[in-house]
Amino acid sequence: MSHLTAEKKTTIFKTYGENENNSGSIEGQIAMLTERINHISNHLKTNKKDFSSQRGLMQMVGRRKRLLQYLTRTNLASYRALIEKLGIRK
Repeated sequence: MSHLTAEKKTTIFKTYGENENNSGSIEGQIAMLTERINHISNHLKTNKKDFSSQRGLMQMVGRRKRLLQYLTRTNLASYRALIEKLGIRK
């Protein structure tokens, strides 16, 4: 069972992407990964020995890191605005 409903996904893509149908936008993908990372982090606070979720979390963090590096290279202003909105990279 996924915690991200279709409505929540469309609101994320509407907020961070150009529109709710553009699920391929880099900003939308990073926002979606951030949402999933936050959810799994909260799960791991109560289930410390769930190592498969821990591995999945590390993979998602790595994917988000690569997407952020790509966004830095291609559109620095958009990168700065996105990390400010999402509250990552303090």
